[in-house]
Amino acid sequence: MSTKERKGQSQLIPLLWVRRSIGFLGILLPPALVLGTMLFSHCDFILGAVSDYYHSIVRDVFVGVICVIALFLFTYRGYDKTDDIAANLACFFALGVAFLPTSAKEINCGEYGFYQFPVLHNICAVSFFLVITYFSLFQFPQTEKDHEPTPEKQKRNRVYRTCGYIMLASIILIGLDELLDRALTKALGLPFTIMFIGEWVALWAFGTSWLVKGEFILEDN
Repeated sequence: MSTKERKGQSQLIPLLWVRRSIGFLGILLPPALVLGTMLFSHCDFILGAVSDYYHSIVRDVFVGVICVIALFLFTYRGYDKTDDIAANLACFFALGVAFLPTSAKEINCGEYGFYQFPVLHNICAVSFFLVITYFSLFQFPQTEKDHEPTPEKQKRNRVYRTCGYIMLASIILIGLDELLDRALTKALGLPFTIMFIGEWVALWAFGTSWLVKGEFILEDN
């Protein structure tokens, strides 16, 4: 059912903008980090993972954007308690990604965070992606009882599920490459790691899903 058809119209307009803001931030984060390091530091190469940009000149952008996403997720209220719990979990894991940075590894960008919590960071990152995948696959496609989904709603559901499967595939591919010591990255001879590509694709799928949920795309007539 369309958001506009639900009761409480005066409260739902901000909700649409919360969804759209989450979507835009998810899409803009990876290119902002890459361009920021290339334009404002001597790092003219792409790092191994999106999280590695914590240890670069755009650290504040990385932490700031993720914190804003976490704030929007915390204030998000969906159709039922399941939405609220999932959004709060995503908020918690997003804050973990921001404030429990990954290890500096071989990064050479002249900027290093003092603290490094690679294990906790990875747990939070995987958990965050799993929760937002759950949103796309199970929460967003729901339709209120006794209401037939509109043609636009049916299209949106296909987009939600496609984005969810893309995020899930990205998580699995990243996990396989890391377990194999980046053998897939080396075998393909890529200038970027599978992890970086997978995270970028997953963030764009995440952002697209939330933009569609905010009816920025495929809005009901």
